[in-house]
Amino acid sequence: MVEMSREAFEELVAQALDEIPPELTRRLRNVVVLVEDDAPPEEPDLLGLYDGTPLTERDEWWAAGSLPDRILIFRNPTLAVCEDAEQVAQEVRITVRHEVAHHFGIDDARLHQLGWS
Repeated sequence: MVEMSREAFEELVAQALDEIPPELTRRLRNVVVLVEDDAPPEEPDLLGLYDGTPLTERDEWWAAGSLPDRILIFRNPTLAVCEDAEQVAQEVRITVRHEVAHHFGIDDARLHQLGWS
């Protein structure tokens, strides 16, 4: 397990978001990206989670009064599967891209085909 402060981990998440092409980030509306220390108890090894309604499933009335979608990146499970800080940075980039892709309606099977899983 890698030791890394929450601040350093959050900076890696911010850097990963900065690496997403602007044409995609402009379409990330009503989405918040959060770092949480631990994954849900039912899936303790989960590295990230998209909690929301993908763009492909929204209609014109969807946004009226809707809470923001959430992309959650889990710090402790990520640190547990990595051997060094470089690997943490790589895993954070992969996880952030993966969860952002879910926001755009790309499922796990397609992510695997694209090499993003």
